[in-house]
Amino acid sequence: MSNIVKYKRLGTSGLKISVPILGAMGMGSPKWLPWVVEENEALLVLKAAWDRGINTIDTANTYSNGESERYQIPRNQILIFTKCYGIVARSLEEHVFLDPAQRNKSEYINQFGLSRAAIFNAVDASLQRLNTPYVDMLQIHRFDPETPAEETMKALHDLVQSGKVAERNGWTKFISMQNEYSLLYQEEEREMNAYCNFNGIGLIPPASSNATLREESSAALGFGRALSETDKKVIGRVEEIATKKGCTMAQVALNWVQMKVSSPIVGITSITRLEEYCH
Repeated sequence: MSNIVKYKRLGTSGLKISVPILGAMGMGSPKWLPWVVEENEALLVLKAAWDRGINTIDTANTYSNGESERYQIPRNQILIFTKCYGIVARSLEEHVFLDPAQRNKSEYINQFGLSRAAIFNAVDASLQRLNTPYVDMLQIHRFDPETPAEETMKALHDLVQSGKVAERNGWTKFISMQNEYSLLYQEEEREMNAYCNFNGIGLIPPASSNATLREESSAALGFGRALSETDKKVIGRVEEIATKKGCTMAQVALNWVQMKVSSPIVGITSITRLEEYCH
């Protein structure tokens, strides 16, 4: 395999991750969200990403209600990051992620949030879907105000000790932060980025999308925001630089982020987009 991408250390952990990380939210089933690609197309993208040296995949138990985790991969050569917190619905068409009204339904009791039972249930289900004995990194998708932090931290520690979550240094700590950070949103530079850098916590922000079907459907799940006048000025400047450099606006934005973080997470659902980001 001829590597095209580069690799960076994730914070002060022992993990060497690809730049960029492949975000798998768009792989699973269009029954969940209309811009998601199905298995046959997703496998072509995963193979192309592997051929270019991408070794790190970011997914979550809630993506396509679990379908995003059902791909067979060369386990010892790929890093798998997944998440816990949200509800995995029983059918693809249901959108129950982050819906507090679902918490008290009998079929979802202890399947939501960051209680010890919910975390262990979520991880066991993810491992079964992934067909792997462990994940390389488990991420908290959201903070759970209803569960004591001590309970959450002890559960995460016990998962690492049990071998279900790999950790290189022998003790349990946070090693990454998946925060919003881009040319259009630099608020994290005030405190969060500095805090993470000081404590050896790697930054792996998800890349933003354009005004597309994906953005519209994501807004329905509570994500996204309207562009401000300042945003429009930044976009105009990015367009000027892209024209001057003979590259795409996405490449300009991605390169800016890559210089400041461990690795950005890029949602890729086509080989054309993959080639653009790996150029």
